[in-house]
Amino acid sequence: MPNVIDAFFLSPTFTYLRVRKPGTVSKQKDYIHSSMRNIRNFCIIAHIDHGKSTLADRLLEFTKTVQVATGQILDDMELEKERGITIKSHAIQMEYAYQGENYTLNLIDTPGHVDFSYEVSRSIAACEGALLVVDATQGVQAQTISNLYMAIEHDLEIVPVINKCDMPSAMPDKVEDEIVELLGCRRDEIIRASGKTGMGVEQIVAAVIERIPAPEGDDDAPLQALIFDSVFNSFRGIIAYFKIENGTIRTGDKVKFFNTGKEYVADEVGVLKMQLSPRGELRTGDVGYIISGIKSSKEVKVGDTITHIARPCERAIDGFEEVKPMVFAGVYPIEAEDFENLRSSLEKLQLNDASLTFQPESSLALGFGFRCGFLGLLHMEIVQERLDREFDMDVITTVPNVSYLVYDKHGEVKEVHNPGGMPDPTLIDHIEEPYIKASIITTTDFIGSIMTLCLGKRGELLKQEYISGNRVELHYRMPLGEIVIDFYDKLKSISKGYASFDYHSDGFRPSKLVKLDILLNSEPVDALSTLTHVDNAYDMGRRMCEKLKELIPRQQFEIAIQAAIGSKIIARETIKAVRKDVTAKCYGGDVSRKRKLLEKQKKGKKRMKQIGNVEVPQKAFLAVLKLD
Repeated sequence: MPNVIDAFFLSPTFTYLRVRKPGTVSKQKDYIHSSMRNIRNFCIIAHIDHGKSTLADRLLEFTKTVQVATGQILDDMELEKERGITIKSHAIQMEYAYQGENYTLNLIDTPGHVDFSYEVSRSIAACEGALLVVDATQGVQAQTISNLYMAIEHDLEIVPVINKCDMPSAMPDKVEDEIVELLGCRRDEIIRASGKTGMGVEQIVAAVIERIPAPEGDDDAPLQALIFDSVFNSFRGIIAYFKIENGTIRTGDKVKFFNTGKEYVADEVGVLKMQLSPRGELRTGDVGYIISGIKSSKEVKVGDTITHIARPCERAIDGFEEVKPMVFAGVYPIEAEDFENLRSSLEKLQLNDASLTFQPESSLALGFGFRCGFLGLLHMEIVQERLDREFDMDVITTVPNVSYLVYDKHGEVKEVHNPGGMPDPTLIDHIEEPYIKASIITTTDFIGSIMTLCLGKRGELLKQEYISGNRVELHYRMPLGEIVIDFYDKLKSISKGYASFDYHSDGFRPSKLVKLDILLNSEPVDALSTLTHVDNAYDMGRRMCEKLKELIPRQQFEIAIQAAIGSKIIARETIKAVRKDVTAKCYGGDVSRKRKLLEKQKKGKKRMKQIGNVEVPQKAFLAVLKLD
């Protein structure tokens, strides 16, 4: 007897097929979901400025998702276009017919800068494969290796691509050697491409379909969908982006978020095209969005699991690691009444940028504000810029610092993010500061100057490895507090842009730290206080006083700028008063008339100094960043 073919047409787009022998009973779970087999979820990972977003444009053009892509179409934020960097990961769905079958390709373009590595980890959690893009003119760099290891940890299939092969300075053969050494792959697995000309794009799409596995899961299991991003829409509430690991979600379903326990109705579900594209249902392996009228940002947590109320899953999906802020700074509204607006703006920004953390704090000089945690200085700068542009918030940002562990003489530990939170020095037993393991990849020409820079930042050389030719990787252990300010800028300038830098947390170690205070007319400005190593304190105090003298505008009274450790003044600069010519109206007559006017002015200036306020401009709060 011939075999029997069962076919169930569940909807116009989904068909279940199974070939079975006569006399056997049909079981629904044995059927192959033809749609899931043709889904590919992948991201693009690379070092900063290796051409990820341009390559993504060519993929969108090739798959006819857009007609003509002009200038990084996925980088839709004004800041991204201005700076030429990707700040947010961007998800988009493409449709492509390959060898007679239709495939759905879900692409996530990721940032390359080390400060946005959390965006990359979230994207990787929602994919089965990754395009590893390496610049043909620069070769493998620090963030290339870091992102690759992150993808390998999640068992992603890696498709290596050498980009910018059309450039006159391209070295594809040399870069191929580096990739083979790094990945252990065959040379014929590496695709040579150009995001500018479109060379190699067809091979990339074919490799994605052939090499990257289809998502695995069960349509009939209870719904499990991982939230990997969310955005705030002032008309529709919070829109959560998710990837379905198991189960099916339909418009109108009653769902709940596993970790928060909040329940909602799925008003709209759909897929991420150039615009949000509604669908009646989404199944296992699909990447899409849900709109359910959520108004409060606290109810949506990136990494949470969506499930059904009636038939919930037993456990949440293992999301990605919790974000660990590296740099802390105070963010204060210029107008005190804007405090609640700033809170609301930070909550909305946190939806779109889960690596931002904040908690309320107050300052004597600046009033009420928030202590914010960032992944790095660029991240801090971008958040400040986005607050201004997207939420129209004028804010003052204090000097950035890292968190320290302070041990008192009773053996108790306190975590301090803010110099103002330091206990009295007489109560402190010792302080521990965070350390990092840094990886610097450069050419042999710059080893000497980079080693000098690292030693000046209290770095300790762990090992030195030659990668290929004249390229070398230096491994250092360094205090995080030394690199958050200006290390990256200095590294780029001394290596003429040929050094790449990446770092990972390496715990806490005891250190001799002191609190450096800045006084204006004997009044401490807590927003300018900083914790620094005792060896650097005198030099830093002197340079801060000099810089503030340049930046604080002159008043009609003399301003004394002092740097102090405890009660000991270690540096001083004086801003002379603006002289008003009160004797101009005196013509002729006795000199005592002029002297009388000058004495009167002197008394007025003395009184003004006692009650006058010194206006400190915003750029002065960040003066410590530009001390060199």
